[in-house]
Amino acid sequence: MARGVIGFGLIIGSIALVPYVGPASLLAAPLALIAFRGCPTCWMVGLAQTISRGRLERQCVDGVCTLAKAHPAADGNAQDTTSR
Repeated sequence: MARGVIGFGLIIGSIALVPYVGPASLLAAPLALIAFRGCPTCWMVGLAQTISRGRLERQCVDGVCTLAKAHPAADGNAQDTTSR
């Protein structure tokens, strides 16, 4: 989360400071990629996965994948009622 705050802070700050510092402030934007440790898209996907915390699952049928709510047993809180 800290890398995200730093990365987005650099991007937002570099754009917000253009009227005061000039185009030189945009040089801070590429530093955000260092904070993100890669592409921002990959970071956003990781953030979305972290936020969902297993509430969503991918279901693929006949080569078509969709997102759906996870089954209650998948969250780890439901008890197994099957006998062994």
